[in-house]
Order: sequence, then structure tokens, then C-alpha cells
Amino acid sequence: MKFALIDGKKTEASKGAKGLCPSCGSELFAKCGEVKVNHWAHKGSRTCDPWWENETHWHRSWKAQFPIDWQEVIHFAENGEKHIADVKTENGWVLEFQHSYLNPEERRARNAFYPKLVWVVDGLRRKRDKPQFQKVLEESTVISKKPLIRRVNFPEECRLLKEWHDSSSLVFFDFQEPNELKHSVLWLAFHKISNGEAYLSHFSRNEFIKYHHDERFDEMVKSKILPIRDILASNKRNNRANRLYNRSNRLSGFEQYLSNKRRRKRRF
Repeated sequence: MKFALIDGKKTEASKGAKGLCPSCGSELFAKCGEVKVNHWAHKGSRTCDPWWENETHWHRSWKAQFPIDWQEVIHFAENGEKHIADVKTENGWVLEFQHSYLNPEERRARNAFYPKLVWVVDGLRRKRDKPQFQKVLEESTVISKKPLIRRVNFPEECRLLKEWHDSSSLVFFDFQEPNELKHSVLWLAFHKISNGEAYLSHFSRNEFIKYHHDERFDEMVKSKILPIRDILASNKRNNRANRLYNRSNRLSGFEQYLSNKRRRKRRF
């Protein structure tokens, strides 16, 4: 955890400091060393949010792009359930920066809990993830140049896509080191399209951050991402319907052929 409350104010960890957990109100102890990033911890192994994960420099680099008031915000559901969002913008978008592996059940639970959720996934956690992604990208088909959209025909050959491309929330893959955050792109995986294919588009990191700061992310999602996603999904359904129609016609023709053959045999 990056912040604790000291005298009611969000405060970062410093050696020897103590504070209160913004979520459960229990005492937190500052942990400051050379290996892990400075952070606050509950006493012992206790944690008040089972969805929380240990943070890396990558997490902190991302969080630092947004105002402190947006960082580590407690989000409440109508039933009283609560979780700490990595970042929650003034427009209600929750940004979850995911470094560690996340099992599908928890991912679905988070997708359902946060009404407006965006995943930013660290593509450098495993050594093979970036080479696998680059390979399927090179073998993908460009179906649009403006905006750039690529169809990946075999997402199961890339572990990241296999894990994330069927998400019901927006997913952006990040393949840059923390010190390169200002000069790189994110790869958006269009959601809810097909289990057999994945569709990707690149997105400027600076624009991604700026759209949240300018409160224009809603507009961008509604005017760009969702219309493209709907067209891709519609084309996928139409292609599937055409394949079923053609298959039905072929079967009908074959059945007619068998029927004619039986009639000829009965004549003799």
C-alpha cells in the first residue's frame, strides 16, 4: 500500500512511521528497504483487501501519472462490499495495474464489481510474454490502417492474450520499462468478440493518461473503442452465420443427392 492516513492526510511510507489504514482503520507500519518499494503494511500477514497485491516500481510509475486524490481510492458496492482501486478518476473510471498472475475467477469478480474498469497489464513480468506477443503481432492480419486494427488468428499461442482477450472490461498491455512510460504505446485488446480470435490496436500512452486527466476518456470509449468493437463483433457474427448457411446448403445438397440415388435404386 502506497498511502496511510496520518492526521487524516494521505502519506507515503517513511522509515519508522506509523499510520492508519484508509480501508479498515487498523494500524499500519512503514516498510522501507532497498529491495522492495517503500510501502505500508498491516501487522503480521493481515490484509483488509484480498484483491490487493504487492507493488512494484512499475505500479508506482503508473500511479504517479495521476493526482494523489485519485490513487488508492476505496470503492463501495451497493451491498457494502468494498475494495481499494489503484486509481479512480473523477469520471468514475477505475484503473487496475496488474503485474502478477490473476486467476480467471477473481478477474471476473473484479470486472463485475467495478462498473467502469480498465486493466493495464504488465507485459514484462514473464520473459516469454513480450516475444510471444511480438510473434503473433507479426503474423497477424491488418484489417484497418486508420485506425490500425490487427486480427490475431491464434491468440492461444500468446499466453497474455490467452489469459486476457476474453475480458468483459477494457484491457491495455504495457511492454515498456518504468523509465520509458512517457514515450511508448499501449496495445488495446478489443473485448467480447470471439474466443478464437483477438483484435488489437495500439494507443498512445500519453493520450491514455491525458484523456483521463481531461475527463475525455468516456468520450473516447463511446466514440472510438465501442463502435469499433461492435463492428468487429457484428462482422464475426455475420461471418459465422454465413458459414452455417453455406454448410446447411452443402448438407441439403448432399441429402438431395442421397435421396435421388435411393430413388434410382428402387427403380431397378
